[in-house]
Amino acid sequence: MTTADGLSLATRGLRKSYGKRLALDGLDLSVPSGVVYGFLGPNGAGKTTTMRLLTGLLHPDAGTIELLGKPFRRGDRKRLFQVGALVESPSFYPYLDGRQNLRALASAGASVPAGRVEELVGLRDRARDKVAGYSLGMKQRLGIAGALLSDPKLLLLDEPANGLDPAGIVAMRETLRNLAASGKTVFVSSHLLAEVQVLADVVGIIAAGKLVREGTLDAMLNDQGVVRVRVAPAQLDAARALLEPMAAVERTGSLDGDPWLTVHLEPARAAEVNQRLASQGIFASGLESGTDLEMLFLELTGGENKGSSEGTFRAIDIAGQGQGQGAGQGRGAA
Repeated sequence: MTTADGLSLATRGLRKSYGKRLALDGLDLSVPSGVVYGFLGPNGAGKTTTMRLLTGLLHPDAGTIELLGKPFRRGDRKRLFQVGALVESPSFYPYLDGRQNLRALASAGASVPAGRVEELVGLRDRARDKVAGYSLGMKQRLGIAGALLSDPKLLLLDEPANGLDPAGIVAMRETLRNLAASGKTVFVSSHLLAEVQVLADVVGIIAAGKLVREGTLDAMLNDQGVVRVRVAPAQLDAARALLEPMAAVERTGSLDGDPWLTVHLEPARAAEVNQRLASQGIFASGLESGTDLEMLFLELTGGENKGSSEGTFRAIDIAGQGQGQGAGQGRGAA
């Protein structure tokens, strides 16, 4: 079930204070159906408060919440039967094993299809061990399984990659992408920008309790496209003067003694940057083009970007100096 405008989750004017401290200041979120939505913000921005409000653990001071097309209000517990959630660290009975914990969780909420526990437990030979002996990553996997028990239409996950090893993160990513592909909506609150960049379809960024940017990840990254070029220190000023008529230019760090210049251009214009420099006898020792969620995040949240950032870049090897820093996989890579 979704709203008429295709949203599975929406908040309007959401406010929450803890005493004199304002945690959320009129938060407006619009989460489309059938996507992975990445919810980003610096520490203290209001991400966890938002998750608690969406799951009924807290109640807003003002504003509205809609889940799956209907208002979500105080005491509306049954509305959550179609919502799976993992907020902060998962809690389990330490003296029960993984299967027993999932069965206990299944008995306390919405009806669970037969065989669902066995389908989700996914801990191989540790499923019959007491949870007291589980690692943080194993508890996190069990928590995600618990959130999926009732086959929810909307999944709310707070830092789902917490404690997972690389293989576990890849498996989780594939699971969440498959859920979205099947028409479910996955709302992920995370501080891992690189993971959100390869996972999310839509991103919302908050700072100081307010939404500062929301939209498809592709559109955001296209807007934040950059070309980075590395030149000899003696040629830095001349290179900058040549490139500034094309777009805004800034120095973004130094590697192996040679500085980098970041030119805010579409990645497809990397060759044009290189050609312009070479025409005046300035030969780049490194060239990268790509999109950078980290740079956008820092810009919108008031952070300071020191040194070169580690977004998604395509590095071009020039003068035998190797692949540029920050080279990574694009969105959707396993």
